[in-house]
Amino acid sequence: MGKIKPTENNSKREFIIGHAARLFKEKGYKAASMRELAAVVGVEAASLYNHIESKNDLLEAICMNVANRYTSHISDLENQPGPVIDKIEKLLRFHVREMMDNYEEVYVTDHDWRNMDEPHLSEYREMRRNYRKRFAAVVQQGVDNKEIKAVDANSAVMIFINAIGAVDQWHRIVHKVNRNDLEENIITILVDGIRN
Repeated sequence: MGKIKPTENNSKREFIIGHAARLFKEKGYKAASMRELAAVVGVEAASLYNHIESKNDLLEAICMNVANRYTSHISDLENQPGPVIDKIEKLLRFHVREMMDNYEEVYVTDHDWRNMDEPHLSEYREMRRNYRKRFAAVVQQGVDNKEIKAVDANSAVMIFINAIGAVDQWHRIVHKVNRNDLEENIITILVDGIRN
C-alpha cells in the first residue's frame, strides 16, 4: 500500500470523499466497508483515519457538500433581476448538471442521507426542507406574476426534483443520449409545461 495521491485541485480528504461517494453509490452506504475504501484509495485502512473520523463522517461530508452547493446556487439566483421563468430554468439546469457532473455524490445524498448521525442528520434535513421551500417560493412568484400556469408550487417542485432524479437512468444506458440533448429535452418538457 502507498500514500494517498490527491490531484492538484483536491486535498487528501477530498480525494477520499470522492472515492467514498463512488464506493457508497456502487455498494450502498451500509454495505461499503472502510477496508474496501482503503483498497480503492491505495492505503491501509488505519491510514484513512488520519484524514477522516469515521465512515459516517464521510457520508456527512458528501451530503453537506451537495446541500451547500444547492443552497449557494439558489441564494445567488433568488435576488437576480429578470423573469421568474428564467430563474426556474436556471434552477432546473443546475439540478440536471449536478446529476450529470456530480452523479455519485448526488446519488448517495438522495439515497443515504437518512443514515447520517445527529446533529448532522437534523441539520441536513432542515437544509433540504428550506431549499424546497425556497424553490417553491420562486415558483409561486412566477404564478403570482402570471409568468407560469396556476400550479401548486410545492407539487411543481416535487415533480421537478423527481423528474430530474430520473437522470439516474441516463447513467445506466449503454447507448447514452448526448448530455446536452438530454438537458435540453428535460428543460423543454418541464419549463414549457408550466409556461403561461
